[in-house]
Amino acid sequence: MPATSRPAILVSGSAAGIGRATVERFAAAGWLVGVYDVDVPGVERAVAELEDVHGAGAAVGGALDVTDVEQWHRALAEFAEVSGGRLDLLVNNAGILRAGRFADVPLAAHHLTIEINVGGVVNGCHAAYPYLKATPGAQVINLCSASAIYGQPEIASYSASKFAVRGLTEALELEWRKEGIRVQAVWPLWVNTALLEGNDTTSASTMGVRLTVEDVAEQIFDIAKPPSLVGRALGRVAPARVHTAVGLPAKALALTADLVPSFLSREVNKRINHS
Repeated sequence: MPATSRPAILVSGSAAGIGRATVERFAAAGWLVGVYDVDVPGVERAVAELEDVHGAGAAVGGALDVTDVEQWHRALAEFAEVSGGRLDLLVNNAGILRAGRFADVPLAAHHLTIEINVGGVVNGCHAAYPYLKATPGAQVINLCSASAIYGQPEIASYSASKFAVRGLTEALELEWRKEGIRVQAVWPLWVNTALLEGNDTTSASTMGVRLTVEDVAEQIFDIAKPPSLVGRALGRVAPARVHTAVGLPAKALALTADLVPSFLSREVNKRINHS
């Protein structure tokens, strides 16, 4: 397992959407990218296209059901064989959404949402920990959501899952920082992806779908950059950056939630959702 000088990133759910845009962005910057997804034909297509653009060996990939921890172990071991054991960045991106009135959505769909969106992130962080610990300056970026600012009707289980991702991110940021592992989350609002197909919601109609997958990928790339010397110096006196909202509407909602009493946040969300 020869060492490589290239930084290495593994992204779950990266055959399409935000995950695919993320591996493309990092490959363009010279990173070795790991494309892993339940959509195996999509993975094979993505790897081939990335290598066509960035050269042989730019990408590796394989099957990954994030709810199966054994698949996580296999995927990470396969990736490490190519990366020389490096895992500079894990991006927990895989997730699903099922919209509708809570009581109208089948219970199995609620459970699957939690299993993938929360269990998948827990599995990924736990399985990747030895690789992250062995890689100086390693990072984890979790895909959270503006729906973790205040619980959202019509996507109740999805919103709850992102609250859990928020909590896990905050906990691991504190727990792993002493081991040199940086943990962050990105918070987009609605993004133009296949996740929205068949999932019409009042909040998406009210707020609009303003973000592209490239917008989110660029934000992930930006926060993955190591802090500058000035930033590291400021970090001694300023709180570490843990959450990054993506896009002006998400930033405005996050700022509002930070500054106003909770009952006003409820009123803002009530109006957004016409509740």
